[in-house]
Amino acid sequence: MSRKPVLRGRAARLARLLPAGAGHAARTPFVLLVVLLLGGGLIGLLVLNSALSEGSFRLDDLQKETKSLTDEEQELQRDVDSYSAPDALQRRARELGMVPGGDPAFLNPDGTVKGVPGAAAEQSSVHNQALPPEVVAPAPSASPTAPPSPVPTPAPAVSAPPAQVSPAAPTPQIPTTAPFTQPTTYGR
Repeated sequence: MSRKPVLRGRAARLARLLPAGAGHAARTPFVLLVVLLLGGGLIGLLVLNSALSEGSFRLDDLQKETKSLTDEEQELQRDVDSYSAPDALQRRARELGMVPGGDPAFLNPDGTVKGVPGAAAEQSSVHNQALPPEVVAPAPSASPTAPPSPVPTPAPAVSAPPAQVSPAAPTPQIPTTAPFTQPTTYGR
């Protein structure tokens, strides 16, 4: 027979404070709560880790795309720089049939002409074929018997006679007033 030992003194007072047989029943919800918290924490870490790795892959893709777009931008800038170089502009202007201008003349506000206008220098070859810089070679035609497309030739340069101001013609009077300026308001 197993008999419970009889507690005396301090041990008896402590035994009365704790209910008998409730030790096992109160431990089960606590263990379930701890297991659920640990499981939820692991699942949360797994979701966070996968979100971070997905963001890392997205960042890597965006960096590759940025690099390719930067390379394309630099290539286009080189093309623009080559087309806007002075010698390329001069060559392109000659291909289009343009000639350097003569001496300029300016109109004063009172209608008088300042300077003597000069004629533009004539170009020796007027029949240059002007092609846009994008056209390197003619495009292959669909049928071998099709005639080649005509290339437009520039019209010969026509120089207008310089404007003559006759002294008998009345010159229009332009009022000379100060230009309107709007006051600046800083700090308001």
